[in-house]
Amino acid sequence: MADPTGGALPVHRDHRRSFADNLYVYPVVSRRSRGVSLGVNLNPDKLCNFDCVYCQVDRTVPPAVRTVDETRLLAELDALLDLVVTGDLFEHERFRDTPPALRRLNDIAFSGDGEPTSYPRFLEVVRAVTELRDRRGLTGVKLVLITNATLFHRPRVRDALAEIDRAGGEIWAKLEAGTEAYYHAIERTTVPFRRVLDNITDAARVRPLVIQAMFPRLHDQPPSPEECAAFCDRLNNILHAGGRLRLVQVYTVARAPAESFVTPLSRDEVDALAALVRDRTGLPVEAFYGPD
Repeated sequence: MADPTGGALPVHRDHRRSFADNLYVYPVVSRRSRGVSLGVNLNPDKLCNFDCVYCQVDRTVPPAVRTVDETRLLAELDALLDLVVTGDLFEHERFRDTPPALRRLNDIAFSGDGEPTSYPRFLEVVRAVTELRDRRGLTGVKLVLITNATLFHRPRVRDALAEIDRAGGEIWAKLEAGTEAYYHAIERTTVPFRRVLDNITDAARVRPLVIQAMFPRLHDQPPSPEECAAFCDRLNNILHAGGRLRLVQVYTVARAPAESFVTPLSRDEVDALAALVRDRTGLPVEAFYGPD
């Protein structure tokens, strides 16, 4: 079984967005998915409208490819589905130490090196991936969108979210601040905080969302009590506006971040934030810790 305390096992720490000769699809053993997640990278050019201080994407290294070949992407996904379903994936050195309980295919995740919904044909790729999954009789494998929610207001992105709903998928939206200042300190973006809040609220009125809440230490300082309380207030604002939140994932840095001044919260700090969110919002919360 996965570490019940949400800690990072050795196999969790390797989230390379690469596998064999693949350009777009990669397997990881995900602590939040509690199994194997097949990542679909629609941003191989490494462009993103966020520049998060904790991001693990190395943008100092030029990308191997800058465009998406959708035919190849689907072929890579098909081949990786074979590897996981047959168990052959776990013969690879990188996955050989995966505990038995984690050797299950949990999801196909639109994730990668940038914001997936920024890909112009995101809707078409969602449909094609769903068709491939269903054709293989794997309807129990979830589609998951891991997103910063900055583009939910675009009509084609809304249509793609509806396709994910119809496929029985989940939308995991990033919300990692309570105040505008802290949001910009973490995400380093020109996108207004209000747009993210409004987009999450509007999307959560249509279907329940999972909230991803990454909180690190910055220059050895955890988020202030005031910031943590403001974060809870933002969640409550979404709920009071008619939004539905299925789960809040409170977690911290588990792999090498972009900036050296970013370090993990302690287990006690993660637990305290998770308890605060539960107490202040009444929402279900899962806690995930750093590498130790």
